[in-house]
Amino acid sequence: MTTMTMPLDLVRDSIALRVGELEDRLPEPLRPLAAVAYNYRWSWTPGAIDVFMAVDPGRWEAVGANPVRLLVEASRSSLEAAAADADLVARIEALAAELAHDLDRPSMDGFDPTTPVTFLCAEFGIHESMPLYSGGLGVLAGDILKEASDLALPMLAVGLFYRNGYFQQRLDATGWQVESWQETDPELSPIVPLVRDGEQVTLTVPIRGVEADAQAWVVQVGRVPLLLLDTDLPQNSPAVRWTTARLYDGNNDVRLAQYVTLGIGAVRLLDRLEVQPALLHMNEGHAALAAAELIAQRVAAGENYDDARDAIRDRCVFTTHTPVAAGNETYPPEELLAALPGLGDRMGIGSTGLLNLGRIQPGDPREPAGMTPMAMRLARNTNGVAERHGQVARGMWQPLFGGDEADVPIGHVTNGVHLPTWMGNEFRTLLDRHLGDGWWRRADDPEVWAPVADIPAAELWEARSLARSSLVGWAREVAAKDRLRRGDSLEWAELGMNGLAEDALTLGFARRVAGYKRLYLLTRDVDRMARLMAGDRPVQLLIAGKAHPKDDGAKAMVRELFANRGNPELAERVFFLEDYDIEIGRRLTAGCDVWVNVPRPPLEASGTSGMKVVLNGGLNLSVLDGWWAEGYESTEWGPNGWGIDGSVSDDHGRQDHEHATALYDLLEQQVVPHFYDHDADGVPQAWVTMMRASLMTLGPQFCASRMMHDYVRQVY
Repeated sequence: MTTMTMPLDLVRDSIALRVGELEDRLPEPLRPLAAVAYNYRWSWTPGAIDVFMAVDPGRWEAVGANPVRLLVEASRSSLEAAAADADLVARIEALAAELAHDLDRPSMDGFDPTTPVTFLCAEFGIHESMPLYSGGLGVLAGDILKEASDLALPMLAVGLFYRNGYFQQRLDATGWQVESWQETDPELSPIVPLVRDGEQVTLTVPIRGVEADAQAWVVQVGRVPLLLLDTDLPQNSPAVRWTTARLYDGNNDVRLAQYVTLGIGAVRLLDRLEVQPALLHMNEGHAALAAAELIAQRVAAGENYDDARDAIRDRCVFTTHTPVAAGNETYPPEELLAALPGLGDRMGIGSTGLLNLGRIQPGDPREPAGMTPMAMRLARNTNGVAERHGQVARGMWQPLFGGDEADVPIGHVTNGVHLPTWMGNEFRTLLDRHLGDGWWRRADDPEVWAPVADIPAAELWEARSLARSSLVGWAREVAAKDRLRRGDSLEWAELGMNGLAEDALTLGFARRVAGYKRLYLLTRDVDRMARLMAGDRPVQLLIAGKAHPKDDGAKAMVRELFANRGNPELAERVFFLEDYDIEIGRRLTAGCDVWVNVPRPPLEASGTSGMKVVLNGGLNLSVLDGWWAEGYESTEWGPNGWGIDGSVSDDHGRQDHEHATALYDLLEQQVVPHFYDHDADGVPQAWVTMMRASLMTLGPQFCASRMMHDYVRQVY
């Protein structure tokens, strides 16, 4: 097996200990499933979920789609029945063999597996059963690890193990968001302690001037080890133990301690593992202190700061993900120095020099400092996540670099999504039939998608209808449960069951709830929206999203939806699905006919949900911002969706009015007629033509394979 020697040996041996413990619980024919359960590659392997569900039917949902917990908690009778099922045992053996074959493939040409790309990020969205993510940044990071595994790109990732993850969302009877947290039990999850010589690997991190202990865990994502640092150790103080408790804690001191643990801790962990990465990829500013620590190490070894900085800059790359101020946090000088005492001295630049690294205008003692400027100054390459975002970032950060905006050294690699994760069964089955064996491994090649032109319209429409039907069946039950949990009447809950129709045009709107996402535009003209929803050509809308616990303005936007619950047309056609997570996102993007996105331009850096909809034959109706600014086009097959003007305006009230009007106009005059105008065979030909154009033009352009090849060629 191709390895990175020390780190992969430790990962393999550490996982083997837990796999062995799980095997001892299982009947012999089921034991190969233990290794599958401890590697998240199962989550994007066709048929794997069906195998786990067959082991103990009906229990998969109860354990939160967690395969380790399923196998630990399954009844003895269920395990013995599964072990006696020859067909199931054969499927298990095939899964285990496929995993072993995947791990044994040689690495991508040009990359040394002993010096992996090391990817640092504050959150990772691998699967809903491992809640280490809050939204798009983490889900994208998860897709990067999965695609790196598929491409056999040597990669090692480092993050934090948040015992309580991100919050769970419930809405009260008024629609106000209420948060709660649930602790992850590592004994019942696909996460294992990283062990060397029988002892868990630990290190120290300097939290507010005190060397605190951190332990290392590993989650295996195909071929990529995801190492997670955790300060919840009994020898640490309660405050230090809390450092890694929750993702994006609202306390500035805690967040800065998290950035210390992620950045400085990652470097020290790599040292412990004797890993010399080919480069460090800092995914957003949270990881910037990794570069600072590397400089401090070289200065301690006798180099001067300038030489050390230049050497480290050559090994670091940085991706910025947002033009929104809240995503580029800054801190008062005294607050930052209190979190990082002595770091400037260790780097050879003193406290003032450290602060200047994080300032747009070095030398201004009043200016706060942040991680994003520091990361940009200490990286050889900075990229945005869409073509337009690259342009916006150059304008935004021009004061940092000086000179003309066009000369600002910020490029772009447009995001993409991991096809095996986000393409639902309906379209995967259809395209497997028409595109040939292993087509998904070459998904960034437009020629691979060329046969879509010859798929009969009736087959495309059938796949779309089946995907919508699957979503509606699931959403009916979820909507009813959400309403009953809030204490709503049985009549109101029944609207959740009966209001959704399998053959109605289904719109989706799901994303982090923030002001610039403008959820409120959907019901800005309540009467017009109600007429649209309840006409003889009905429309239904599924909404999901979480507001940050401290963002009362965003919470108010969610509650405003509930102010319309007295309108019967909207009550029967608009549904808010609570506790938005990867599972809900996967179901919505697979089943919705149209994905609606109305951010205030130019604040949408990229967005990826609409890309996932493309893979499932859905269409996009979006403001021309983020990825859609380069994705929306008219091709030889016709338009592949609908666009709303993406010009920047300082008159937000007027822009809101114009964009809401454009949204309603497009829905009434184009979207609804195209969807419902069927030919004699029951196929909406104009709609299917757009589906075909969307799949053929956007499929290869916005898959993670194209994204990762761009990173390899342009950045790595």
